[in-house]
Amino acid sequence: MRKTTSALLFAACLGLAGCGYNPGTRALSGGAIGAGAGAILGAVTGIGPGAGAAIGGGVGAVAGAAISSNTLNLGKPLVGE
Repeated sequence: MRKTTSALLFAACLGLAGCGYNPGTRALSGGAIGAGAGAILGAVTGIGPGAGAAIGGGVGAVAGAAISSNTLNLGKPLVGE
């Protein structure tokens, strides 16, 4: 059950990976992805999902804000196509 829940949370976090056209939205999506991944890793490693989510969210938010839009080109969304 624990592995299934972890896999589902990880898959849900991957859906957020395409977000971010400015530093604020990249920090938000990076924080969300990092928190999800950190919660999973925290649960698996024994530090706890809360601590893992806090660490992963902080690292993800900083990394998302630090990435330049010139470095990361996500392209325009394909809405309505």
